[in-house]
Amino acid sequence: MDSTGAPDARPTLLVLRALKLGDLLVAIPALHALRRAFPGHRLVYAGPAWLADILELVGGFELLNAALDKPLGVTPGTVDIAVNLHGRGPESTSLLESVGPRRMISHGTASGGPPWVEQLHERERWTRLLRWHGIEADPLEVRLERPKASGPQGPGLPAASARPAAVVHVGAAYGSRLWPEERFASVASALDGAGHEVVLTGSADERDRALRVARQAGLPDAAVVAGTQRLADFAATVADAGVVVSADTGAAHLATAYSRPSVVLFGPAPPERWGPPAGPHVVLTRAELRRGDVFSDEPDPALLGVGVQDVLAALRGLGLL
Repeated sequence: MDSTGAPDARPTLLVLRALKLGDLLVAIPALHALRRAFPGHRLVYAGPAWLADILELVGGFELLNAALDKPLGVTPGTVDIAVNLHGRGPESTSLLESVGPRRMISHGTASGGPPWVEQLHERERWTRLLRWHGIEADPLEVRLERPKASGPQGPGLPAASARPAAVVHVGAAYGSRLWPEERFASVASALDGAGHEVVLTGSADERDRALRVARQAGLPDAAVVAGTQRLADFAATVADAGVVVSADTGAAHLATAYSRPSVVLFGPAPPERWGPPAGPHVVLTRAELRRGDVFSDEPDPALLGVGVQDVLAALRGLGLL
């Protein structure tokens, strides 16, 4: 249906990527390429419903709430082109095949696609897939539209200062990426001492962690916006930031999308696959210590090998301390 309630006569292009925020953000170049290549298609992104705010900033796609372990809410035979940006496994492949697309864009010889190469950056992986299928795509086309926040700086933020806020994102989806609280507190304290308005971000589940970091850093609870923002407001906070300090999470990928200076701490995942492109970004890790267990409850040694002084040196290199 279109906005008037009339049937949408356009052919449908369905993209599957039923993953998290960072996974959506590294797929932005591929999504931009698909929108350009198929201007006459209805573009549908199958992924978690909570990503709707960010998908709107990509532009041109509507969201279909989807998970890998549930059937897609699509009538078989109504999809013209299905694009597998989820992976190469049987689950994602069979999920897309179940809707009977007329054309499949995916890895593997069955769809005329490229072989899977493990050691590729994720942005390159998906743009390479499209190029293999004859679609021009640039892995550096990472831009997002600017979000419309609920207020001048988003809800719950401290009053505006003369300098853009320093965003310290204290959370991560897995324990393997959680840099110690006391280290984040030392960095936040240094930024505060240098005159930055420090804002601590994170999810609702990470609010208590962010509050502990703030108190250790000598910052007021008002500096903590973790758990108080819609996803669009979080994106607005990053888009306006003077710098972002974060583990390898969605916050870091948003900093890339808005070309904001960032210091990104890598643990189990190698930056060669998930890191930012060239720009005002500094990657810190201890690759020789990497254990690589993304789902571990314990911080990866490659992350713990990064010290407070490493982060402060990176911030000085960016001219921020």
